[in-house]
Amino acid sequence: MNTPRLPDLPIFHTIAEAAAELGQPAYVIGGYVRDLALGRDSKDIDVVTVGDGIALAQAVGNRLKGKGRVQVFKNFGTAMLPTKEAGDIEFVGARKESYRTESRKPEVQAGTLEEDLARRDFTINALGLSLNPENFGELVDRYDGMKDLVGKTIRTPLGPDVTFSDDPLRMMRAVRFASQLNFDIEPDTFDAIIRNKERIKIVSQERITTELNKIIESPTPSYGFKLLFQTGLLQLIFPKMALLYGVEKVGTHAHKDNFYHTLQVLDNVAAAGGDLWLRWAAVLHDIAKPATKRYFPKVGWTFHGHEDKGARWVPGIFTDLKLPLGEEMRMVQKLVKLHLRPIALVKETVTDSAVRRLLFEAGEDIDRLMLLCRADITSKDHTRKERYLRNFTEVEEKLKEVEEKDHLRSFRPVITGEIIMETFGLKPSRAVGELKEAVMEAILDGIITNEMEPALTFLLQQGAAKGLAPEGGLVHSPN
Repeated sequence: MNTPRLPDLPIFHTIAEAAAELGQPAYVIGGYVRDLALGRDSKDIDVVTVGDGIALAQAVGNRLKGKGRVQVFKNFGTAMLPTKEAGDIEFVGARKESYRTESRKPEVQAGTLEEDLARRDFTINALGLSLNPENFGELVDRYDGMKDLVGKTIRTPLGPDVTFSDDPLRMMRAVRFASQLNFDIEPDTFDAIIRNKERIKIVSQERITTELNKIIESPTPSYGFKLLFQTGLLQLIFPKMALLYGVEKVGTHAHKDNFYHTLQVLDNVAAAGGDLWLRWAAVLHDIAKPATKRYFPKVGWTFHGHEDKGARWVPGIFTDLKLPLGEEMRMVQKLVKLHLRPIALVKETVTDSAVRRLLFEAGEDIDRLMLLCRADITSKDHTRKERYLRNFTEVEEKLKEVEEKDHLRSFRPVITGEIIMETFGLKPSRAVGELKEAVMEAILDGIITNEMEPALTFLLQQGAAKGLAPEGGLVHSPN
């Protein structure tokens, strides 16, 4: 692995000049340096100065053409300077921090560079590059961060109990970096997470969920979740998921381990390029299996209704985890509810009616649903899995054929509630809803096409069966 080198950008020389004039040594520190060493793209540049970070940011801004607009955050002692060539650069004075046992907020004091590096979460994030004229670009590596990068190891600069007790979120970050980079957590560091796991309870849910989302978005998210489970963090931050773990056996009947199955589905979705919310659907698709598990001597274990119960749970889970409750949540809820439907079509003769109903219910999310369901085929029996995948491909082809013919993603019956009320002289009532439902069912079943003439004829027939006639010929009002 090559020693990280500063890109040849004028802004770094500008910072060096401003720092020298102020007499404040300055360094690029943290993730930006780590990612330079790893050859990864990084946009977050953090500059630490032994002195006043806000003053340095303002001095740099004054040197930029047009005067750089500095954003100051006095409560945090930091400043942000947007630049065209390097994006946003954050400036902060070197500091040391201490936490009370019951607090999640640190007491911050000015410190030396060594003290600032020591308070970093991991050695790989305690790397620096000098912005000082006498040794510009020279690597600062007080805690063997480069050695740990080469060894693919997550390790704390100080004793891990101190590091994790100071900021318990660092336990989640250890798992997150391991999952993102495919690194190992050093044994003493791993053991310290187990010892300190209960302290995660003082961290805000928003910060925990930010790290959880990054684990879910990592290349192989199952690795992160296994680490969360093994350390005991998952049981504290997401107990419903931890309950998926384990196999129960009665006689010759045993069910699969739904925790590891869920992780396999998640990895499959990730490998197929699924975004964060499709990955959340993978995480939650079987979440209600423990609550619906039943044993019957003749058939073994069943999980009837887990898709419906799981869908009902989704809003509560999103609320607890401080995830957004808008379109993202509704999409995940829909996919959890429908995730068995395409698989069911594999097991039967596929009719146009069944396909229409699936297309109608999934709507614009049909492609996401099919990706999730293909990912859900995880049988260890290779022959069985190949058979399911072949049949599933036939279902996908049938969906495409029916969609091209009936355009059901944006399906809207031509007969609206307003047309029904106007036709029969009705006010909003149960009868209007029943008639509208009857027309929609007839279209989905292929009895009529979604065109005005056949749909209106069908509506009149259904109305007559309820004792209704077109406006002017009403037989009687329905209850």
